[in-house]
Amino acid sequence: MTKYPKKTEMLMQLHFSSLSEKDRRHYAALEALKFERGGNTYISQLLGIDRKTIIQGQKELIFLSEQTDQIPFDKQRHPGGGRKKNDTIS
Repeated sequence: MTKYPKKTEMLMQLHFSSLSEKDRRHYAALEALKFERGGNTYISQLLGIDRKTIIQGQKELIFLSEQTDQIPFDKQRHPGGGRKKNDTIS
């Protein structure tokens, strides 16, 4: 298995530390999927998380991929959110 260069590993660790818990799981899961064998172990050691956390993230991503018709890829927020329009005329 080919590992990332040390500078890339450092940048990955820095980015990982700035993410929320859910985003950490998903980021680690995606990185581990880039390797055919040993990806979960390598990424878990690199980022300092449990392999089970990466596996959980992979399961969540698979579930999300099955729900692609419900994910608005062009928008981050759900429709209907935000401030309501004021219909009264002053």
